[in-house]
Amino acid sequence: MTVQFEVPATFDINAATSMAETIFRYQRESPGVVLFHRPVPGGRLRDVTAGEFAAQVVAVAKGLIASGIQPGDRVALMSGTRYEWVLLDYAIWTVGGCTVAIYDSSAADQAKWILEDSGTSLLVVETRRHHETVKQIAATAPDLRETLQIEAGAIEELIARGVGVSETEVRARHRAVAAGSPATLIYTSGTTGRPKGAQLTHANLYAESAAVRSVLSSMLTPGARTLLFLPLAHVFARVISIAAVDSGTTVAHTSDWTTLVDQFADYGPDFILAVPRVLEKVYGSAEQQARDGGKGRIFDRAADTAMAWSRAWDTGGPGLRLRIEHTVFDRLVYRKLRAALGGRCRAVVSGGGPLGAHLGHFFRGLGVAVYEGYGLTETTAAVSVNAPDQVRLGTVGRPLPGHTIRIADDGELLVRGPVVADGYWHNPDATRDAFVESWFKTGDLATIDDDGYVTITGRKKEIIVTAAGKNVSPGQLEDALRTDPLISQCLVVGDGKPFVAALITVDPEALDNWKHRHNIPADTPLAELVSEPRLVADIQRAVTAANQRFSRAEQIKKIRVLDVDWTQETGELTPKLSLKRDVVAQKFAADIETLYSA
Repeated sequence: MTVQFEVPATFDINAATSMAETIFRYQRESPGVVLFHRPVPGGRLRDVTAGEFAAQVVAVAKGLIASGIQPGDRVALMSGTRYEWVLLDYAIWTVGGCTVAIYDSSAADQAKWILEDSGTSLLVVETRRHHETVKQIAATAPDLRETLQIEAGAIEELIARGVGVSETEVRARHRAVAAGSPATLIYTSGTTGRPKGAQLTHANLYAESAAVRSVLSSMLTPGARTLLFLPLAHVFARVISIAAVDSGTTVAHTSDWTTLVDQFADYGPDFILAVPRVLEKVYGSAEQQARDGGKGRIFDRAADTAMAWSRAWDTGGPGLRLRIEHTVFDRLVYRKLRAALGGRCRAVVSGGGPLGAHLGHFFRGLGVAVYEGYGLTETTAAVSVNAPDQVRLGTVGRPLPGHTIRIADDGELLVRGPVVADGYWHNPDATRDAFVESWFKTGDLATIDDDGYVTITGRKKEIIVTAAGKNVSPGQLEDALRTDPLISQCLVVGDGKPFVAALITVDPEALDNWKHRHNIPADTPLAELVSEPRLVADIQRAVTAANQRFSRAEQIKKIRVLDVDWTQETGELTPKLSLKRDVVAQKFAADIETLYSA
């Protein structure tokens, strides 16, 4: 295995680099490019050209100047994924401000910490609910002067305020922005401890966009379109949004995850970006629908064929029999699944967490390529990615152009390059701890093969060491379990214990179908079902199947099915649907102890 691997840069960053420059370039050279599709009354979408977007950015920028925003001031956005988020982001950059991203699902205490720590001057929220959430804490934030609400006319108010500000002043502000100027503060989701504000500069964002566009050039092209639904407060969605603007790709926005399949069908994206949990749900829902319709065996055969088809392309291509089977299942199954993604979708960019290789093979086998990448907030999203025609499923790809990766002596992945943040906002201790010499310490364990492909093997702080001294990566077991439609979330435990065990929660939608199939009244509460032998047996079958992928010492020996689910709202999941392991372990300590009692 390789210890260090570098990919040469394909771009340069000059000292005057500004993320808003793209907007002014479009205004000069190609104002007719359609950058966005915006919803209008009646459920339709209308084009927003680059010229129109640039004019709106300038008008909002004037309003920010009139509101007293100075170069370097922090402006916070607390909103779901929508057009106005992007509009405000570019306007803030135009006047030399720094966007502070706050998840729209944040609790009052979380927002309070971010507003106070960042020294935010102006806060823009989306809804009345958000306004109520922050109303009292906003009154105590020492630097916060004002809160505006998008759904109460924040954009119109800013535009009206800026009428008396000259465009000359806006251009002067824009020209003063440099590559090293702070562009955004994104607070880490905080699975443990208080969130830290990663300070990303215009150079960081430019490098990420340039590198991603060079690797995913076949997707990010003028005329292509995507439906963006991941939160823009998360760096993954943010940089894809930026790369789409920079490449002329058209973007529509939604924050409603409950009707995604319907929205995909209506919009017909050419590609989407998703976290692994979304792809797990798509797979699980398709499997569940097949079983509910009495076609479970057909789905199983179709899934096996899709995965075999995909794997065959890594070893010379499928044989005649596999080609025939694949053609048959394409007509019976795969075509319907592609239709569920809108019919045009041929690629998914997956990030925000590890994706099991089997899921990658499944989607590739049905005709939708999955390009998995790896990165962190501190690396401005991806630092490695699988590129089209250079995919190795099970890995997170090769480093982006201009970046170097290294494996430390203890197995930790270290990275270096222009997407890496200089440090954390007003937190020199955390900054110092995050680097060794010029290398950023990711906290993830990994290997690098001779061609530079990275495989993440676990989280350094999450490795379980059983009483027998066996090292177990819980994330890989959990990923395998969550592909079953009945399983919503799980926590694998066993540190210092004689065997590996798991807490498991049940997917509410899948449970409704399960009750119907087993003639159990629909209003039967979950608390009465967690000890139902048939439900426990079905979940145990999923655990047994997942165990086959791991050594005997790593296999889950005992499970406990809980009568609650874990969600963002109840505090066990981050906004990108990652498990807050410490929170779950504390809240369900008694259940964990039960797993190891006599």
